Amino acid sequence: MDSTEHAAGKITARITLDPAFTVGPVRRRTFGAFVEHLGRCVYTGIFEPGHPKADDDGFRADVLELTRELGVSTVRYPGGNFVSGYRWEDGVGPVEQRPARLDLAWHSTDPNHVGVDEFAKWSAKAGVEPMMAVNLGTRGTQEALDLLEYCNIDGGTAFSDQRRANGAENGYGIKMWCLGNEMDGFWQIGHKNATEYGRLAADTARAMRMVEPDLELVACGSSAPSMPTFGEWERVVLTETYELVDLISAHQYFEDFGNLQEHLSSGHRMEEFIKDIVAHIDHVKSVKKSSKQVNISFDEWNVWHMSRDESKSPTGKDWPVAPVLLEDRYTVADAVVVGDLLITLLRNTDRVHSASLAQLVNVIAPIMTEPGGRAWKQTTFHPFALTSEHAKGTVLQLAVESPLLSGGKTADFAALSAVATFDADSGEAVVFAVNRSATDALALDAAVAGLGNVKVVEAVTYANKDPYWQATADDSTSVLPGENVSVKLDGGRLTAELPAVSWSMIRLAVGGAGS
Repeated sequence: MDSTEHAAGKITARITLDPAFTVGPVRRRTFGAFVEHLGRCVYTGIFEPGHPKADDDGFRADVLELTRELGVSTVRYPGGNFVSGYRWEDGVGPVEQRPARLDLAWHSTDPNHVGVDEFAKWSAKAGVEPMMAVNLGTRGTQEALDLLEYCNIDGGTAFSDQRRANGAENGYGIKMWCLGNEMDGFWQIGHKNATEYGRLAADTARAMRMVEPDLELVACGSSAPSMPTFGEWERVVLTETYELVDLISAHQYFEDFGNLQEHLSSGHRMEEFIKDIVAHIDHVKSVKKSSKQVNISFDEWNVWHMSRDESKSPTGKDWPVAPVLLEDRYTVADAVVVGDLLITLLRNTDRVHSASLAQLVNVIAPIMTEPGGRAWKQTTFHPFALTSEHAKGTVLQLAVESPLLSGGKTADFAALSAVATFDADSGEAVVFAVNRSATDALALDAAVAGLGNVKVVEAVTYANKDPYWQATADDSTSVLPGENVSVKLDGGRLTAELPAVSWSMIRLAVGGAGS
């Protein structure tokens, strides 16, 4: 069924919820984000001394408030491509003594006013878990060990005592560490082939575990499923590192090239990527006859219109500080896709143990700021914030019957993308659903008798007659998630009508679950 070839109408999808059938726990780390020294993410993003709402440390209080409202759990730092040329020592100690450095990744200048200590302080204020990346591009094992010592050893060594002298008495206790970034990419500073990177990552992981055995380490997977080495890269890297790492990274971005129905297939394409990565991981596990299970850190994902002018880096002799870069303006359709991508990550919670929306502020971000002025929410803010707030407990294994769509390049993907969570402690089940059809409303028929006695607590939808509506600093509230979805509950069946190009959340109070 190709929804692009017929007039608008209505299609029907069916799901069955039963708490006896589960995928795995809702992982708080699924709701991570990413702060890179790129464009205005750091400077005039999270950090802007002199701003009317800056605190004593120079952090924007309005951005901190929005970060907490977004429900971010972890934040990956400091990159990204930036980390592959980063000297962390430049960003510690008295600010007036820190050197400005060229950032080759984004053709910019980094003044190093924000570094490890500032990020740790900001993370504590934001209530997020820091996730640190080490430079395995221009640097290696020793520099990673030095950074680990600076961050996590309480005192009595050269680097830990340096941190204490810089004002942080106790170590930061950072548990999650990325062993480089996108090292398969030709654009990466210090790009390596799979064997070169795998051996360096293994050496670094082995040494870091000598300092702290229970670190959670992430090896670099392929930068995208389109990479010609995808699959073989994972095989070689994991052959070198399998017993030494916990996770392998996945990165994937999605762009609207003018075909809305194809854009709405993004969640399906992410799911296929996850399945492929799992197959490559488990192949290595089988060959090694290992009892250990490596899983996925999907630590870069988002809608990114990278072919547009705003994604072009400066060139020539100009090396600006915090230039305007990658400042996409998101539509309602983009927000629906982001909601679908988050649904997909939750639906694969058995193998996706961590994820990072890239990025947090200004750079392909749900939060935008004006230098010296306002902070405001993009359309993508809303499905992320609501999912983070209400997805709790266990992810249920849904039985789904859905008509199929075709977007052109992508064929035979389900019109309905859905996931449900069930929290026995609060007695609440939540259905998150996206209607991927660009033209047709979708009638959702949900069998909920397995939950026991239920009642609808809240039903909200995010959609608009114009799916290309964008939020701005002057108008970020005209289109918001609203209780405008028609939901009916009759015995053990729940029905709802989901508009075309929509994201919805239906919260149910559950009594006598499983009876």
